[in-house]
Formats: sequence, structure tokens, C-alpha cells
Amino acid sequence: MADFSTTHHLVYYSGSSPTDAPGVVNNNPFDTVVVDNNNDGDIDSTDYFYDNSINYSGTTVTINGSDYAVFSDGFGGYYIPYDIAYDNLGAFTDTSTWSFNSVPENAAVVNCFLTGTRIATPSGETAVEDLRIGDVVTTADGRTVEVKWMARQTYRQFRNMALPEKHAPVCISAGALGHGLPHNDLYLTADHGMILDDMVVNAGAMVNGDTIRFVPLSEMPAEFTYYHVETEHHDEILANGAASETFIDYVGRKGFDNYLEYLDLYGADRIIPEMKRLRVSAKRLLPPQLAQRLGAGLEQNAA
Repeated sequence: MADFSTTHHLVYYSGSSPTDAPGVVNNNPFDTVVVDNNNDGDIDSTDYFYDNSINYSGTTVTINGSDYAVFSDGFGGYYIPYDIAYDNLGAFTDTSTWSFNSVPENAAVVNCFLTGTRIATPSGETAVEDLRIGDVVTTADGRTVEVKWMARQTYRQFRNMALPEKHAPVCISAGALGHGLPHNDLYLTADHGMILDDMVVNAGAMVNGDTIRFVPLSEMPAEFTYYHVETEHHDEILANGAASETFIDYVGRKGFDNYLEYLDLYGADRIIPEMKRLRVSAKRLLPPQLAQRLGAGLEQNAA
């Protein structure tokens, strides 16, 4: 459950929209909770503040560099709950310093690389966020393949609704896979597959709590973005020097921010057959020799 305890809230009265120029803003103490009604940890239209008559409005507001969810009572009252142990919004009641954002729903988890990952191309390594449709990347066996689409998903850690830890990246430390790979720390989602011993091994299955670990969301910035590289086939490319899978559509494209861009380009989703390798999706399925190579603590933590 990702309910969020609150100690205070800003409240203002506006028109039919939370973004209408609000009048007086009051800062009130009130110990209650933001309820994650659908238990997914995201801010959705089903979530509410205090009781189910004050619902998420589909709008967030940026105050002092951080994003907060805005809740509506349906009668022109808007509420921005927060916990004073982490933030004190009492000094930020001047709405001229606010900016509003339309975020009707929060997308589902996706499998991809974090910003800054270096992808091998014929002209050298390129940051994943700089790749564009039509660019060419280098496969692990030395071929070149064209980028068909760059899937993108940004997460914002709203201060009044915690993100679930399922969004947390896995960090594969430099050298953790052997032979000096990856050459720099590699951050990716738990379900993203690395190619090891001719198998596709999900990053989450390799976690040993030391050289391969989940990164707590508390260590992540307020906003971070994952990317996934789609090519014509389910290919093996190099991320920070280590062999990794390209996009495979068992995770729907609808979960990405730029899904409509894909539809504009190609008209409809297409099925990509998975490469003919065994996929290891859980620690308990790791072959013993590979488990030992990845870290002695792995077997103790196996699920």
C-alpha cells in the first residue's frame, strides 16, 4: 500500500479548474492520509485525500521545485496535502510562484535504461537519450541495426504521493558482470534483460545486494526518465559495453509517455518475436554457476 500520511495542506478556492487563478491560499494543519485507492502506488483518478469526496484532480502543481498532487472537493475547493517532516509549504502561498501540470493518470511500470546509459553505435557510444529514430546502433555480434522507435517514460516523485518501489532502478556496478563489464555503473529497470551465458537474464534476478542492487527511490532525483530502444527485431545491443536486449513487446507500448508518437509513425502496434534464448526472470531460476559468479549473497537472497 502506498498511502501517504500528511500533517498539513494548502487549500484555495477557484473556479471549475484547479489552474484558474486562485485567490487566498491558506495553510492548515491536518493529520490525515492520501489514499492510494487502487493500490498501485501511482497518482490516479481513483485516489483521494481524507475521504472519497476529495479526489485527485488530474493536475499537479510545481512549488519550490517539487511536484504536488492537487485534490478537488468538487465545489471549487482545491487541496495540496503534504508532510511537514519533509516539506514546509507554509512559506509558498504566493500562487505567482506556482506552475500547474496536467497529469490525468500515472503510467504503468516499463522496462528500460535510465538516462545517461551509453549505447554502442558505429561512431562510438551515444547517450541513450540522444538516440533518434533512424539512427544506427551496433549489436553485440558487430552488425548494425536501425532504431525504429525510442520509447520514453518519465517518473515524478510527487511529494504528497509516494512512488512504489517497483519503479526503482537496478544498478549493475562497473565490472559486476565480469570482464570489466559494464564499464560504468548501469541503471535499468528490474525486468530489463541482460545477455549472459546465452540467456536473457532480467536485472532483478541478478540482484545480490552489493554489486548489483536496487536503488532506493530516496536516492533518485525528483524526476527521472527511462528509455527503451526498439529495432526491427529483438536484438542484442551494448549498454555501457554490456550485452542487453532491445525492446520486446511483452511490455505494452501503451505504458510509455510517447505511445501516440508510435501510432502516428506506424499506425498500429506490431508483434516482435522474442529471441531464441532462455529468459531467467527470477533469482531461483539462475543456474548455480552463474549465481555464484554474480555474487555469493545472491543464493542467500534467492526468491
